[in-house]
Amino acid sequence: MGSDVHYPDEAPAHRVRVSGFWMESTAVTNSAFARFVAATGYRTLAERPIDPALFPGAPPELLAPGALVFTQPTGPVAWKMGNWWSYVPGASWAHPLGPSSTIAGLEEHPVVQIAFEDAEAYARWAGLALPTEAQWEFAARGGLVGAEFAWGDELMPGGQAMANFWQGEFPHENLCLDGHAGTAPVRAFPPNGFGLFEMTGNVWEWTTDWYSTKRAISASRKPCCIPTDPRGAIAEQSHDPHEPGIGRKVIKGGSFLCAPNYCRRYRPAARQPQAVDSATCHIGFRCVAPGAT
Repeated sequence: MGSDVHYPDEAPAHRVRVSGFWMESTAVTNSAFARFVAATGYRTLAERPIDPALFPGAPPELLAPGALVFTQPTGPVAWKMGNWWSYVPGASWAHPLGPSSTIAGLEEHPVVQIAFEDAEAYARWAGLALPTEAQWEFAARGGLVGAEFAWGDELMPGGQAMANFWQGEFPHENLCLDGHAGTAPVRAFPPNGFGLFEMTGNVWEWTTDWYSTKRAISASRKPCCIPTDPRGAIAEQSHDPHEPGIGRKVIKGGSFLCAPNYCRRYRPAARQPQAVDSATCHIGFRCVAPGAT
């Protein structure tokens, strides 16, 4: 688990044990989430009214229900996230890019604009759970120990894209060599060694672990001391040093916006913090269930 040669918060590489479990072969799709909403009447965080008392001084347009949407710049821009991310009122899982967008024709794409509590609500309804970071990473590796990617050590073997990630100079040049400018259908690329599709690329996926830049588990290589079913930081220790405030969960796998020049996180070891109250157009989830050890 982890890596010693990429981003600092992936280190140190270390051994863990994970009890047996089953994982869904794909991320939860728009059609599956639609069935959940139809059965329960659930409203996602992005669809609910915002309490102005929680955000004193915020402009009125930022207090309307909505979510974060990526917009590709037309040319090179300053290296600032606000140049490609914006809060869009009316954006939600059913309208992922804003109120005029739709998921018609995207039924088998992963559902996005899902905050952590939305993913948990779906998992409870389905009688499942969200994975821990260790479960997710074990599953993503597909039986390959120490490989950089979910399929091996070469990013595009034989020139073939094995995942949906950004090709070209992010954020203004998307060459779409993998055939997808945004999300892809959940079985668009070959599965890993465990038969799981799009474990990296396409959309980030929520885990239940609280994020910390410092690993909260033992890095011992002694067989007697290898941790079993490790968990991340406690909630009170969870933070992103670049954005203090609300607690953050670990998200895994990267997305269609990860690029070699910007975010090389389309790898099993990669991890990133995500505020639990945020929904974006590149974060989804999949579920797990207990299994035989």
